[in-house]
Order: sequence, then structure tokens, then C-alpha cells
Amino acid sequence: MASKLEQLDAALRSTLGQHILALDAALGELTLDVAPEHYRQTCLTLRDDPALHFEQLIDLCAVDYARYGNALREEEGRFVVVLHLLSLQHNWRLRLRVRCPQDDLPLVPSITDVWNAANWFEREAFDLYGVVFDGHPDLRRILTDYGFIGHPFRKDFPLSGTVEMRYDPDSKRVIYQPVTIEPREITPRVIREPGYGGLGGVQRTKQGH
Repeated sequence: MASKLEQLDAALRSTLGQHILALDAALGELTLDVAPEHYRQTCLTLRDDPALHFEQLIDLCAVDYARYGNALREEEGRFVVVLHLLSLQHNWRLRLRVRCPQDDLPLVPSITDVWNAANWFEREAFDLYGVVFDGHPDLRRILTDYGFIGHPFRKDFPLSGTVEMRYDPDSKRVIYQPVTIEPREITPRVIREPGYGGLGGVQRTKQGH
């Protein structure tokens, strides 16, 4: 008898056919990759087809693959939108991925009308990664401040940020200004003492400790 994973794999291949870019099984999960032009229709099929019936969106996020594995991925777009879906009826899960076609304006269709839970998830991906969801009813920042500049989860975003805010007693309001923190590299000093991690306990070597 086929396992649940094999049943889902067969149902996806039968239903989606040539719309599948890749369908891989790893660690007991299936990951489905589709092209941006088939993304929205694929979501509708995954929700409405009785053989699949993914009625619940668990999570939606973005991933920045720039410098992935310490190497630039110039042959493909760097931003990917990832969905995690659940079928309560069939008791199976699926990871769906779609790559944004452009790096300077990463854009995919919104699926808020497919799964209502996508609303805030898409706003979060827009806020943190700059992914634009075409057709979203209220696409604005949700975690950072409205005056925030940039998208802090991108790989090229500076660790110290670009602006800082403080209360100005003269104007009696909060103001923004360029970051005043100087970039610096901090390398922790790790001391391995004799017996560290052993069953006999840590042996202190410094006098007075």
C-alpha cells in the first residue's frame, strides 16, 4: 500500500501536470515548485480540487537566496515565496515555492482571496523582504515603523540599519537621523580550559578561580 507521501505525490502530478517545475521529497515532506505565471492558478487548484483539498494556509514567508552557500545565485532570481499548506481532510502537508522573476522588483500575485490567512503573511514578506504582492488589498508595513527605510531581512541590508530615531527635546517629537553607530567587527575570544566538557568537570587553571 502506498504511503501518504506517495499518494500526495501521485495526486499532485495527476492534477497539476506540466505546471510542476519540481516536486521533491525530503525528510518526510514534499516541496512543490511552480513558475510565477502558474502560481495563483496552482493555489486555487490545491485548495479546490477534491483530490488535494488544501483548505488551510499555515504559513507564508519569503527567502533571500543571495549569496546562498557563500556563492551568488545569479542564474536565478534571489527572492522566493514559500507557502506551507495543510489538508485536514486528507491529513497531509505540502510546501509550495515560487521564485520572483525580478530582483529589483520582486512581484508575485496576492492570494489573500484564496486563503484569508495570507493577508498579514504577505504584508510581513513585503515589509521584511520587499516582495510585492500584486492585488493585495492593503499592502503596507506591519512590523517596522512607517518611516522605516529598506527591508531588514534582505542579505544586503546593513546590520546596523540605515536610520535611527530619538526623541528631540527641542522639537518635542521623535525624529529620524542617520545611524551614528560605527561599523565594527567583534570576534569573541573562546578559552578552552583543561578538562572542558569532560566527565570530571572543568579544571580552572587561573589562580584565584
